[in-house]
Amino acid sequence: MQRLAPLLVGVMMTWLTAAHAQAPDYIIQLNAAPLNSVAGQSPRAQAQPASAPVAPVAKPLAAPGKTPVRVKIGVLLPTESKLLGEAAAVVRSGVDAAHDADPQAELVVIDADEHNAAQRYREAVAGGVNVVIGPLSRGGIAAVAPYVSVPTLALNAVGRDVPTNPKLFTLALNVEVEARQIARLMRDDGRSSPLIIADGEVLSSRLKQAFADEWRSLGGRDVAQLEDNGDNLSGLAQALSKADAVFLAVEPAEAARLKPALPAELPVYATSQISTRSPDRQLAGVRFIDMPWFLMPQHPAVKRYARPASTLTLQTERLYALGIDAYRLALLLGSTRNPASIKLDGVTGDLKLGRDRVFDRQLPVSLIGEGE
Repeated sequence: MQRLAPLLVGVMMTWLTAAHAQAPDYIIQLNAAPLNSVAGQSPRAQAQPASAPVAPVAKPLAAPGKTPVRVKIGVLLPTESKLLGEAAAVVRSGVDAAHDADPQAELVVIDADEHNAAQRYREAVAGGVNVVIGPLSRGGIAAVAPYVSVPTLALNAVGRDVPTNPKLFTLALNVEVEARQIARLMRDDGRSSPLIIADGEVLSSRLKQAFADEWRSLGGRDVAQLEDNGDNLSGLAQALSKADAVFLAVEPAEAARLKPALPAELPVYATSQISTRSPDRQLAGVRFIDMPWFLMPQHPAVKRYARPASTLTLQTERLYALGIDAYRLALLLGSTRNPASIKLDGVTGDLKLGRDRVFDRQLPVSLIGEGE
């Protein structure tokens, strides 16, 4: 899908991460708008307590002459959590939107937090669930991992201390993935001497490190790095004299302040961290990557899914898109004996199974236009 991205984009979206990007807590901490209206957008969006019987979604009719593979998907999310309940509701709404567009499976929603996730998981599998979406938090994933017995799609990074399991897969929105893609994009564009401009924030440091690691793995030299302290960039002219491209690993406002100080002919790159609904004109010409959900809303693989019924913050709408792709991957995981062959034209990116059973995301590339 990424090859079809439009060059000029009228609406940009912002990245959902901060210091805790690998744990979903940041969704609630940074979210400025209430999500309760999202949770109430459809009857299904209110998850039932784990102790209550779960009413399945209506089953699709089988095609004449064919016996469909019965896929029963358990959606294991902390819907009652004070901290993560709203984030879970958004993911759940995305799952529902994907199911509405392609109702091939029976959905069973199970409320579970880190304390009871393992028990709820075992109960769901005993009840006939043969694919699981979730957990959402790292703690929940660690609790469930020893009991994984059916294809299970975790929605966060799996900790290094979690035992490997051939049926535990991951689809997560980690910022490092984007930084690594920017490094590959620069290499493919023929750049050889990139300069990273970062600040002292944790997210910026993670982007910087991931880019540098990927660049070295591609055979590049050590990457020049410059830290912006918010007031001045001492050494900018000297660093730029040796650079043939710049990676801005900073927030949109900071990037807009820095961009005019860069030579007009110097290519500038960024992750979706730089995206906003109304990009600053100072950022015109910056190449960046983001989800097809935001950059390609008219693509057939994107527009078939309903947009959120209620207005979401930019951060949380990414979780809605995550829910859509989680359902689509769960369908595939439940109907194939060869997960390694799975590829998906996803709304969060082009997806394929990579190392350690993590679904890699390749994002479309676009350019902030002059008239934004």
